[in-house]
Amino acid sequence: MLRFGRNLARLTGIVLTLSRHDALFPLDAVPAAAPFSRISRILARRRNVAGARPGQRLAAAFHELGPSFIKLGQLLSTRADLFGEEITLDLASLQDRLPPFPGAQARSLIEAEFAQPLDTLFTFFEDIAVAAASIAQVHFARTTDGKEVAVKVLRPGIIEAFSRDLELFLWLARLGERVQPLVRRLKPVEVVEMLAEVVRFEMDLRFEAAAASELAENFAGDAGFRVPRVDWRRTGRSVLTLERISGIRIDDRAALIAAGHRIEALLVRASEAFFNQVLRDGFFHADLHPGNMFVDASGAIVVVDFGIMGRLDRATRFYLADMLLGFL
Repeated sequence: MLRFGRNLARLTGIVLTLSRHDALFPLDAVPAAAPFSRISRILARRRNVAGARPGQRLAAAFHELGPSFIKLGQLLSTRADLFGEEITLDLASLQDRLPPFPGAQARSLIEAEFAQPLDTLFTFFEDIAVAAASIAQVHFARTTDGKEVAVKVLRPGIIEAFSRDLELFLWLARLGERVQPLVRRLKPVEVVEMLAEVVRFEMDLRFEAAAASELAENFAGDAGFRVPRVDWRRTGRSVLTLERISGIRIDDRAALIAAGHRIEALLVRASEAFFNQVLRDGFFHADLHPGNMFVDASGAIVVVDFGIMGRLDRATRFYLADMLLGFL
């Protein structure tokens, strides 16, 4: 009963937020939810969303609702069968960014993770985060043996927050499948379980460290593609320490040209790296947007953020290769 009350209270807040952004249209397709959405539209103080497309309004609501909904929106952006192409394209632009938590809190979390004072690990730790996303944020630091590193720290309370929201999502998905045949066809329980699996890996930074190490090993002999080294001594469930990299974002064409890099050569290098990951190794970086790809001074492509990776078995790789050859 307590769980039901907690889920209902959270659901009420979610629906009111969706209503404020005029983003209740997903509920409008479910007759059983119609009374609830009508009441919410009356109670909520709607924001000025004139001119915004439905997908943009939904993305804004998800961003306000926090980390779980940002991840849900990113997952739904791959499901054009649910909302159509225009809405899923708008959801794909949902930025995984949130305000940073204080540097002092990050220091405390690191000390708790390793059960030792911060100064036994780092001689310098930058309190201002260089990047802050829904699950973690990154600080630059210098280790006691003089190495420049980037330290990724999980947000405080994020595991508990995701657990609560995933419980709610699963409750709603099961309820929807029971009461509404249309919803059952869309397999919402399967969507939530997929989200839970993605989040489970992202919540333990040791998985990300292992992924970075495996990808680095696969490209050990390739001077044109590089993965930052993992500092295993300073890596745990809630803290990941990687070699700090410097470079130019791969989408900053003007800066790349000014630095003397040939765009055509970079395109070839990026394509080779992608196809080697997918077809040669069957293990690939599944989040290769421009913010995760840099070009260093030597012209090598350096990738970061290994929270979302993919695997393909041998049979699937041969099938994809045959398809590709068929197009050539």
